[in-house]
Amino acid sequence: MDIVTLGAFALGLALLIAGAEMLVRGGAGIATAIGVSPLVTGLTIVAFATSSPELAVCVQSALSGQADIAVGNVVGSNIFNILCVLGLSALIAPLAVSRQLVRLDVPVMVGVSGLLLVLALDGSISRPDGALLSAGLVAYTVWLIRQGRKESKGAGTDQPRGPAIAKARARWVIATDLALIAIGLAALVVGSSWLVSGAVAFARALGVSELIVGLTIIAAGTSLPELATSVVASVRGERDIAIGNAVGSSTFNILSVLGLSSLVAPAGIGVSGVALRFDIPVMIAVAAACLPVFFRGHVIARWEGALLFGYYLAYLAYLVLNAAQHEALPTFSAVMGAFVIPITAVTLLVLAVRYARDGRRLSWSAGVASTSADEQY
Repeated sequence: MDIVTLGAFALGLALLIAGAEMLVRGGAGIATAIGVSPLVTGLTIVAFATSSPELAVCVQSALSGQADIAVGNVVGSNIFNILCVLGLSALIAPLAVSRQLVRLDVPVMVGVSGLLLVLALDGSISRPDGALLSAGLVAYTVWLIRQGRKESKGAGTDQPRGPAIAKARARWVIATDLALIAIGLAALVVGSSWLVSGAVAFARALGVSELIVGLTIIAAGTSLPELATSVVASVRGERDIAIGNAVGSSTFNILSVLGLSSLVAPAGIGVSGVALRFDIPVMIAVAAACLPVFFRGHVIARWEGALLFGYYLAYLAYLVLNAAQHEALPTFSAVMGAFVIPITAVTLLVLAVRYARDGRRLSWSAGVASTSADEQY
């Protein structure tokens, strides 16, 4: 592996990040122009824009015959989005969780993750599977946008129609945003090609599988836009965008990235047995873990952020130990499987049940107090 390959890999990653930044700016500007809520913006425009590096890499990998990179990129990115992106964002500032996320968007993410496992059980994601995922993407996006428009109209946030000068200025702003999106897409296409070529060279030089490279180097690299967007949103107090971006990107990665990639691939996308037995189930478990974390007080506290980030480090440690067939792997796996994961799961469930019970108790007390006041009146 020569210096040219390393340079192409680094430049490809830089183009991916720059292209995604342009897409975020352009998409957010258009979302503001049409008037939707920050949560819906995070779940749709921003999530789709920050998932565009994964889409570019997966399409390029599918066309080049590197199916393991495509699958590893999506699965690894989803794990990264929840454990690392949300974990670091919550460490900066506790993240308030809206009821829509708990009731709809997180269950959709969990359901889509489970659907991926079902579709991949035959060892591939075929073109009909891709069509199904793409149809789900269209339906989910249309529902979110309609819901956001209803909420905006109900809150009276639609912009009034201004004079001709204001309309002309609005058209110019939208045209600028569309230009940013177009330039960003071009950067993504070029960057993804260089990144995939460099990643294949990495895998061959290091003697590891393309799946491991996709789960680690490429997944982290293409998820940098999500990380940067959510961290900046958390710092600025836009916590709906921070959470919506991570959850929405995970859903979009499966529906759009794998859906569209399997449609353009001549024979679909093959899924290895290792991904079926371990990596995809881990992705589903990570998605499902959001439910008790989000439900507990509808907030992600700093200690929960640290817990999520710690699990991501543990996941990386397992991948490295497994790839190297290190002698510490059995001990590490036994400790995680027998103690750490069960204790964490029980703790989160107990806290969620306690919060639900306390919430019902408060509601009952409020109802009793209201009834007593009515009787006295």
